[in-house]
Amino acid sequence: MRIATWNVNGLRARLGFVLHWLRERQPDVVGLQEIKVEAAQFPHAELAELGYTAVVHGQKSWNGVAVLSREPAQLVAAGLPGQEDFGARLVTADVGGVRVASVYCPNGKTLEHPDFQRKLAWFDAFVAYLESTATTLPTVIGGDFNICPAAIDSWNEAELASEIFHTDAERTRFQRLLGVGLSDVFRVQHPAEQAFSWWDYRDGAFHKKRGLRIDFLLANAAAAGRVRNVEIDRDYRKKKDGLTPSDHAPVILELDA
Repeated sequence: MRIATWNVNGLRARLGFVLHWLRERQPDVVGLQEIKVEAAQFPHAELAELGYTAVVHGQKSWNGVAVLSREPAQLVAAGLPGQEDFGARLVTADVGGVRVASVYCPNGKTLEHPDFQRKLAWFDAFVAYLESTATTLPTVIGGDFNICPAAIDSWNEAELASEIFHTDAERTRFQRLLGVGLSDVFRVQHPAEQAFSWWDYRDGAFHKKRGLRIDFLLANAAAAGRVRNVEIDRDYRKKKDGLTPSDHAPVILELDA
């Protein structure tokens, strides 16, 4: 099973690009983030032409998550209890015997902004939720976590240390997520590789290799033992056939049967 995660930065603006990627990469399941569209406006028909159905937790203009799949998916839950005011950021579905969640964690804006403390509280609620809903099913949580877990995940740790995404408070929350029984499978497979999943649109950051690794696929023990390969699909941070990409690249794992 090929499972991917991708912050598409607006599905309606990026639909042609997403369809291009689906045709080329042929994933079985995809967690999408920042779809920025309500469920009623979700492009089910266009995706169905490529064989995909979708479970959607949408929101107008902001946030929004979905799980695309070739096999029918059963909705498990939508939303993070107690954090509804922070937007549509979590949806979970069961697909082919695997539980798959798509999560768009809060950005926090700046350390001085009120949203930063709300971000930390959101992560605390997310950890508690995962602890209370633990399952023996193979589970993969994919998403944009808006945290660089370690220095290797930032293009310039020396300059950005203690800035947003790099703080001890955020990194502690990420470690608590792993403490629930999850593995950051890219880092497990590539312990010493500096690779990024997000690059600012400005100042040629992509070509200058000034990025951050903030998009992850986390797996519980039942799934992690079946992971064959994990890669960041950097090629799809580039334009394709004149279509503009997201500022995030997809992350893809191969799960053995």
